[in-house]
Amino acid sequence: MEADGDQVIVQGVKDDAALIAELNQAFRNIKEQLGEVIVGQEKVVEEVLIAVFSRGHALLVGVPGLAKTLLVSTLSHVLDLSFKRIQFTPDLMPSDITGSDVLEEDRTTGKRVFRFVQGPIFANMVLADEINRTPPKTQAALLEAMQEHHVTVGAQSFPLPEPFFVLATQNPIEQEGTYPLPEAQLDRFMFNIVVDYPSADEESAIIRQVTSAKRSSLKKILGGPSILRLQDVVRRVPVADHVIEYARNLARASRPKQPEAPSFIREMVGWGAGPRAGINLIVAAKARAILHGRLHATTADVTAVALPVLRHRIITTFNAEAAGVTSDEIVLSLIKELKPRETLDI
Repeated sequence: MEADGDQVIVQGVKDDAALIAELNQAFRNIKEQLGEVIVGQEKVVEEVLIAVFSRGHALLVGVPGLAKTLLVSTLSHVLDLSFKRIQFTPDLMPSDITGSDVLEEDRTTGKRVFRFVQGPIFANMVLADEINRTPPKTQAALLEAMQEHHVTVGAQSFPLPEPFFVLATQNPIEQEGTYPLPEAQLDRFMFNIVVDYPSADEESAIIRQVTSAKRSSLKKILGGPSILRLQDVVRRVPVADHVIEYARNLARASRPKQPEAPSFIREMVGWGAGPRAGINLIVAAKARAILHGRLHATTADVTAVALPVLRHRIITTFNAEAAGVTSDEIVLSLIKELKPRETLDI
């Protein structure tokens, strides 16, 4: 029996290794397809894909015109997932997102019955465009969907299609008349991804591409069932104890009231990251490892995903704001302060 059990374990490892190789190749193909439409933004693309294969949601922050909406819609096409875009406005109601009951009359019997009409949240990939432009009541309608993968209307719950992702965009410039996301909802997002301006060469390529008559024909690389299978593989990626300790230490050191917090954290941070940050650091590190074709996650993977995981979970103090210190700078200082045990990652 023990020999049979060992054979099952060995076979499982071989199957996972084959799936990891498949995902690594799919990652290359997806980047190639996205490159037909999106110029540059390779880091953004990788972070979005890490969130997708980690079963996470992502918040994309950037000024208008940086192809955030185009990136999400193109990615949904390449991954062969259903896609819906919700344009958030001050007059948007929760039922406009989740759907509502509609009273209908049966023409044969004359009876009137309520029928649930699904809202745009019922899609594999949902783009919540300019999420900070709608009131908290409507923002909160996303909370249950993001966490539980179902919505409740009246006394009934309706499951959302799997896989399910919310990718929200936010404009960091125009804050007047907007509704900043509360910390509880920000914490639901696995990543806060900053979309920056392109380089000079990339901007030339963008202008050339958009103003030409050429139209790209995109191929579909994966599908919903394949993504679900690969998401399960991510959870099975092994992680050494020292890597988990490093992720834990990063999260704990960001809390100013913890004894292990550095002095600059006590001065610059009002509230640090919660336990969900450490969980997301490890899951994202696993996804990054297999996207790059490796069979285990390292502290280098944790370091690579630390910024998008932690930047929206660290609340700076007035002293930090007065000195012009951002949460990104605090996270980078924290990474320098806590040097991982790299020698054990070999």
